[in-house]
Amino acid sequence: MNRIRGWPVSLEEGLVGLRPLRLRDAAALRESRTRSAEWLRPWEPTHPELPLQSSGLAPYVAMVQAVRREGRHGVAMPWAVTYDGVFAGQLTVGAIVWGSARSAQVGYWVDRAFAGRGVTPTAVALAVDHCFFAAGLHRIEANIRPENRASRRVAEKLGFRAEGVRRRQLHIDGAWRDHICYALTVEDVPGGLLTRWREHLRGGRFDASAPEADDASIPPLPPDPRLP
Repeated sequence: MNRIRGWPVSLEEGLVGLRPLRLRDAAALRESRTRSAEWLRPWEPTHPELPLQSSGLAPYVAMVQAVRREGRHGVAMPWAVTYDGVFAGQLTVGAIVWGSARSAQVGYWVDRAFAGRGVTPTAVALAVDHCFFAAGLHRIEANIRPENRASRRVAEKLGFRAEGVRRRQLHIDGAWRDHICYALTVEDVPGGLLTRWREHLRGGRFDASAPEADDASIPPLPPDPRLP
């Protein structure tokens, strides 16, 4: 499969950045996910290859290798999220389907230490704009648990529309969980999602001190083990 047009790429808006995930990020991943484990646990898929807490580095190295392999095969864009140059989380555009669909799913998590700074909506806006206007995708989905009010707020602030509930879509925190499917197509944001988010900020409609301002996580799909 061909590489994705415009990948790998680094993007930034103010203090928030996206850069391709690197093997040397494995240590930062381990530290961040261990520190934020209880905060992330209700939203993270249950899969043993990347536990929320692990004293070893090997599972994190394996995960980074797997998502980077998906990037080379044109089915994912795995980014590290940074804040002022510091590793702050992960955002993956995955499950990319080309052909007549040109669709994908976005998933992310942000270290609790960076909560309340507008990191997540800025990162999502950067990624979606790149997917639509550089990579050539047409539709992006974000599948969010109904109980995850923080991530639902992110999607709604950015203008994603709710398209219904996917029953028992993913195994999370010990059970099969429902998810609300939020979606955008390129026709929904002719001026770009980042422009919409900037206008939202200029209008004073974002309160960074609010406890549910912008954070928590939505799960990127686990890497496909079938890829060589």
